[in-house]
Amino acid sequence: MNIKVIAFAIFLMGILSSCGYKPSSRYIDNLFDDSIYVEVSVDRVEPENAPYLKDELNQLVYKHFKKQVASKAVASNYIKVDYKGTEFTPLAYDDNGYVSRYRVNTKVDFDMLTRAGRIHKTITSSVQKDIYYSSVLTSKLRTEAIKKGFDKALDEFLAYISARASKAK
Repeated sequence: MNIKVIAFAIFLMGILSSCGYKPSSRYIDNLFDDSIYVEVSVDRVEPENAPYLKDELNQLVYKHFKKQVASKAVASNYIKVDYKGTEFTPLAYDDNGYVSRYRVNTKVDFDMLTRAGRIHKTITSSVQKDIYYSSVLTSKLRTEAIKKGFDKALDEFLAYISARASKAK
């Protein structure tokens, strides 16, 4: 019985190691050098969202790209993000005619300078949220919905860059 388990483990390791899987950070090496400058444009209407987006983008560069965030003078590549605003669309109303659920569409422009040249991508993410009667809760949920939209946009950006990098040599 023990020999069968060992044989199966060796067989499984052989299959997994020969499938050719590479993490996205390996492909991203095809597009970006070791240091990347990250810039986020501040929206005049909602300036409180810029620090969150900047922090999340820095984390994306560190964790997924396996690169360092550097100053503009040092970095050979850059990622500039421009928050283009948020649109709220009512989806459901309560018995009194007040909005009880809405969709948040968050639009973000990504402009990058990579080894392959300049790349531009606009991403619009969509999140659905409930709304409450309390104005304090509603304001907090609005900010959370925008942050969730940023998270979805960054996830889509990572997928786009990974796919683009896998084709670049």
